[in-house]
Parts: sequence; structure tokens; C-alpha cells
Amino acid sequence: MIAAAPGAAIPVGRRVRVQVPATSANLGPGFDTLGLALNVHDELEVEATAGTAVRVEVEGVGAGEVPADETNLVARSLLHVLESVGVQAPGLVLRARNSIPHGRGMGSSGAAIVSGVLAAQGLLEGLVELSDADVLRLATELEGHPDNVAPAIFGGLTIAWVDETGPRHKQLAVHRGVSLLVAVPEATMSTKLARSLQPEAVPHADAVFNLSRSALLVAALTQSPELLLDATEDRLHQTYRASAMPETSALVGALRAAGHAAVVSGAGPSVLVLAGDPAARLEAAAIVESRDEPWRALLLAVDIRGGTVEAIPPQAAA
Repeated sequence: MIAAAPGAAIPVGRRVRVQVPATSANLGPGFDTLGLALNVHDELEVEATAGTAVRVEVEGVGAGEVPADETNLVARSLLHVLESVGVQAPGLVLRARNSIPHGRGMGSSGAAIVSGVLAAQGLLEGLVELSDADVLRLATELEGHPDNVAPAIFGGLTIAWVDETGPRHKQLAVHRGVSLLVAVPEATMSTKLARSLQPEAVPHADAVFNLSRSALLVAALTQSPELLLDATEDRLHQTYRASAMPETSALVGALRAAGHAAVVSGAGPSVLVLAGDPAARLEAAAIVESRDEPWRALLLAVDIRGGTVEAIPPQAAA
């Protein structure tokens, strides 16, 4: 990533539009490594204005709840990028239309971060060119790990890892026979709390178990959906977190007992079902809807585009 030329400034009136998908991380055994983009999106429009004030307007999820100034996560992410490349932040108006549930394990914080980074990329056009690798690195700096931000940026199924050069990813196409269901509860779950329940070390046998299932899961999602139930077994994180979300654990157990590849979505408490065909997905949805606890069954698809950013032409800015 190259710093901007001295004195470079974002023109007042420049506007960009961003769309970023929800994500589901881990997918069972692929803890902090595998992620999947979902076709639920947050949308954002950003305008550079005179002065230095930052104003955030939110419609949909989070309206009246998330900060409306520079402390908003989207705004913080955008400002972080501008500072990183040495460009003075202009005044900013951010208009967000959110559909991704907050605190449900569907990557809302990752989507917010990616929205801010992509908005900065658009605003910096002609001043600093941010590559895909730059976007992933900046988003990972803010999120702490790349498993949610990688699919939000690139779409599809992603394998994410970090080496001496920084975060990296591999994007894969999901087999067309795979159908998705996300069961969303009314309750929320703190990612920080979920991570605090993880032990510092796990038994060697459990580590080997998850290595085999993670490798199998990549094959199941890309080539052999009939293997999804076996491929989504996990011994590294879901059992340890079960006490913090007993209803989620019970639903995962009920779905798996009926033959459905159900896992905790991200840090939870939502449940992701990777169905081998549409009929199996409907059967899983019926199980979700039969529970005593209130769950929302979302029949979703894999988002293959990932995050997008486009300039809004001046004539369309009225």
C-alpha cells in the first residue's frame, strides 16, 4: 500500500455506495479459518463534505442503537484507512441501511468494518489505489482475524490464514447443490464472551479430529454435499460454548439427530444448516419452526460477489 502524495485531499461532494454481505464463520470444524458469505446485505452511502464533522444515519438494524458519530464502527474503520494512507479526513455523512442482525453470529461487525474500508477505497480513488490485499489487511487489523472479513470482501467460501506477509485467503465456489438455512433467535451473544470460554489447549486427539473434518468440509462444500453431516463435526469450540447458549446447542443437536448438517454460526447464537438439497432445507426449517423457543428460519443462498463499492455520479447525487 502506497501513501498518498503530500496534500492529497478527497474532493468535497465525492460520494460512494457500498454493499457488504453477512457471513458465517467456522462452519463447524473450521475454527477461525473457514467462512461463507450469505445473501443478506448491509448497504452504505458515504459523502465527503466540508469541515471535519462525521454524521451517521442508520435505517434498519441498529437504528437508534449504534453511535451516530465518529465512534460508529463503520466510521472508525473508514477513518482508520484514511489515517493509514496519510489523507486528512474530510467531513463525512454516512447513510447506512442495515439488514444483518447484530450479535447473532452473522458477521455484523465484520460487515461494518469491511463497509468502512471499502468506502475509504472508493473515496480515495485517484489518490491512493488500495489492492484487494490492502483491503483484507486493513480489515483484519480492525477485526483481529480474517475469517469473517475475507468472505465479506470476496464472497463465496473462503479459507483464511495469516503468514509472515499478513492475512491471506483462498476463495472457492460452493457446490450448486448446497442450500443454506440460518436459524436466528431473539437472544444475542457476545463474541468476546464466546471466545473467553475457549480453553488455552485442547487434546491432541481433538485437534486431529478437527483437522480431518476441516479438510473433508472443503471437499463436501465444493464437490460432495452428501458428506456434509460428517464434515461438520467439531470438537474445538462448540462444546465449550454450549453452556452460554443452551437453546442453540439443543437446536444443533436436534437438527443433527435428524440428519442435518447444523453448526453454530460464528460465535452464535444463530444456527447454520448446510443442506444437501432444497428438500432437506425445508425439513430443517420445519424442525426450527417446531421449537418452543422463537427462532426465525432464513432460507438463504451463498453470496458470490462479496463486498462492492461504486462511485455515485454527480448527476445522481441530487
